[in-house]
Amino acid sequence: MGSFSIWHWLIVLLIVVMVFGTKKLKNVGTDLGAAVKGFKDGMKDGASSEDKPAAPPQVVNTTTTDKTTIDVEAKQKS
Repeated sequence: MGSFSIWHWLIVLLIVVMVFGTKKLKNVGTDLGAAVKGFKDGMKDGASSEDKPAAPPQVVNTTTTDKTTIDVEAKQKS
C-alpha cells in the first residue's frame, strides 16, 4: 500500500492527459528540454570561463571636487 503500482501511474497519466491535452504536454516537454539544454550549455561556459585569467580591477577616482550628489532612489517623506 506504500508504493504505487504501474496501474496507478497509468490512471494518473490518463487523467493528466485528459485535463491538459497532448498538445499542452508536448509544449511543456519541449520547454523543459530546452531549459535542461540551456543549463548544460551554461555549465560548460562557466567551466571554460574559470580557466581564463580574470580582468584587472578597474580604478575608481575617489577624489572629486564636486560635492553635489543626487540620490535618485531617495523617497520623499509625506
